[in-house]
Amino acid sequence: MIDVLLVDDEAMVREGFRMILETEPDIRVAGEAADGREALRQTVELHPDVVLMDIRMPELDGLEATRRLVANGSARVLVLTTFDNDEYVYEALKSGASGFMLKSAPRDQLITAVRVVAAGEQLLAPGITRRLIEEYVRRPAPGATRPTALEDISERELDVLRLIARGRSNQEIAAELFIGEATVKTHIGRIFAKLGLRDRAQAVVAAYEAGLVRVGETGEASGAGG
Repeated sequence: MIDVLLVDDEAMVREGFRMILETEPDIRVAGEAADGREALRQTVELHPDVVLMDIRMPELDGLEATRRLVANGSARVLVLTTFDNDEYVYEALKSGASGFMLKSAPRDQLITAVRVVAAGEQLLAPGITRRLIEEYVRRPAPGATRPTALEDISERELDVLRLIARGRSNQEIAAELFIGEATVKTHIGRIFAKLGLRDRAQAVVAAYEAGLVRVGETGEASGAGG
């Protein structure tokens, strides 16, 4: 059973999510919180598997609450956001949120997202990744602060990192680079270890901040190799 904590300052929004999630036999809404501070308290008491987190809330916003939850290893956070008024998504990525969904996403996508995050995977909806890159990640000058840790990354690992930043799945990376999925997973593990990354979300941020991929770039990864 996947226990979920709903965090949103609007009661009607929480009720809507509850109605959607509780139709599934493997998902249970363990509790609700109306702000970040209450979310921290409820997480300690209820030990949810996934915290469904709004960002703009009184008392303590979802960004800071996400930072604290991830730092404590308390739960995995799935952020629900809109791009009309949310300028915190980039920082939430860096804070270690495990997934991002638009509040307008269809119910089946929300349910899938909860299951994916609960299973320990990361989820970045393609539309969110694209808008994130276009609106926020372009702000640092690409390549201006290329991390010295990249000096330890092999050319093939750089290929994999570029493709992660373009939103490719492991299967798509394997097909594009003509290698097996097991090899892709090995490369990703090494990339994360060398750069001190927690997940794919942080890998996207790292690749764009380092200038490995630029907004609108669609070029192919570099040639063959293992």
